Amino acid sequence: MIHETIAHTSQMPRKEGPMNLVVGATGILGTEICRLLAERDGEVRALVRETSSPDKIARLRSFDAELVRGDLKDASSLKAACRGVTAVITTASSTLSRQAGDSIESVDRDGQLALIDAAAAASVERFILISVAELAVDSPLQAAKRSVEDRLRRSGMTFTILQPTCFAEVWLSPALGFDLAQARARIYGDGINKTSWVSFRDVAQIAVASLDNSEATNATFELGGPEALSPLEVVRLAERMTGTTFEVEHVPEETLRAQYAAATNSLERSFAGLLLSVAAGDVIDMHKTLAKFPGQRLRSVHEYFEGLGIRI
Repeated sequence: MIHETIAHTSQMPRKEGPMNLVVGATGILGTEICRLLAERDGEVRALVRETSSPDKIARLRSFDAELVRGDLKDASSLKAACRGVTAVITTASSTLSRQAGDSIESVDRDGQLALIDAAAAASVERFILISVAELAVDSPLQAAKRSVEDRLRRSGMTFTILQPTCFAEVWLSPALGFDLAQARARIYGDGINKTSWVSFRDVAQIAVASLDNSEATNATFELGGPEALSPLEVVRLAERMTGTTFEVEHVPEETLRAQYAAATNSLERSFAGLLLSVAAGDVIDMHKTLAKFPGQRLRSVHEYFEGLGIRI
């Protein structure tokens, strides 16, 4: 059980500096943001749920994060979490959640809208939203993200909206059919359309850098990696690095469109929409964005594979 609350931790010695609230702190992106904020020697407040994984909670504790219980579906908990906060960074989404009651509507739309309202009411100075890049087909997820972006732009708070394309660590992983260890790759569509696969670590760095970067004031950025590779090019790269011929499974675009049409709820339709978007590709030119974030280096797919222990 999580014992920390705002009232309890406010009695403890804290670091000097602005308080940053991270929502979605137990996800891979949110946890990395908390780590980077801690490295900057700033105060970190992490919104967690009673059902959050003990291992993830322990990871946040290792950053000396102040843990506060709350849920995007509980507006009163958001008001409490935003009290005394200078900046909010939110990465939360229901797309990978298995929690009861989580949905595109309750989390990605209504929950994020409630968070914006709570932050504005608490006089939060800066709000950084991790959204999603433009998708190839309409979906409840994209509609929710755009409605939240619109509310944020009208909130009166200084904002930064980040719209990353496909995370390499998610889409090029066994969970979605790309298994380096087994030399297997699932390709959505024909596999020839290029995507600027981006590392969640780079998105985290840009999110944290946006806190005090004037170039990020009231700005929206699409985020991608340093190069665009088609899924088949990614497979060839993996084959060169591992010295192994991959078994490739294609999921035809017609199958993906049938899945999209047959979806019975918003999460199913959104996931099908994401698969269609991966099949369509998403090339993002990062030159102008990188000029506004000097010193930011983007990790390549090659470096991602090296991080998994693969060497040529």
